[in-house]
Amino acid sequence: MRSMSEPASVPDVDLNQLREAIQGEYREVARTPGKGFHFHTGRQLAQIVEYREQWLEGIPERVIDCFAGTGNPFSIGPLKPGERVVDLGCGAGIDSFIAAKQVGEGGAVVGIDMTDEMLETARRAVEETGLTQIEFRQGYFEELPIADGWADVIISNGAINLCPDKLRVYREIHRTLKPGGRMQIADILVSKPVSDESKRDIDLWTG
Repeated sequence: MRSMSEPASVPDVDLNQLREAIQGEYREVARTPGKGFHFHTGRQLAQIVEYREQWLEGIPERVIDCFAGTGNPFSIGPLKPGERVVDLGCGAGIDSFIAAKQVGEGGAVVGIDMTDEMLETARRAVEETGLTQIEFRQGYFEELPIADGWADVIISNGAINLCPDKLRVYREIHRTLKPGGRMQIADILVSKPVSDESKRDIDLWTG
């Protein structure tokens, strides 16, 4: 049995193949958000995870349509005016826009995602809203395009579970957070061990 202090092994899965499969899934969400998927999306999902209506006010409908998270990182607590926030796996940006409204013009929000189509939707929405405290960058969680100690808060919604090397991801989170910074993460957890064979199955990661 593995001790609590011993880090979990990284699943033996082809990382490039996994990323391509994940990008393909969310590319489809960005292109045809109303298609219907094996997970909830859009306003229906926002209601399920108890997003407040006022949070969504002023956010372009296309951004809301593309919402595909797993929970509500803001249920942990509101962000504070002036804070710097990084949104991991921002998708089309719904949580980034909510965060931008909470931190205000004196704060800053950077959304990170690896899927071009999602980022295109998010960046068009920035132009539409005119918010100056928000930007979107392409990148991977294992090598965040964020300076050391820049962030007050890291938020994420249903994305870290898709990374095989979670220890490396959390080391990057630690690197980019200021001393005393915090995480507000909503994600998927499993209560039973997953077999090595299942961990190598790309379809199970994305489905």
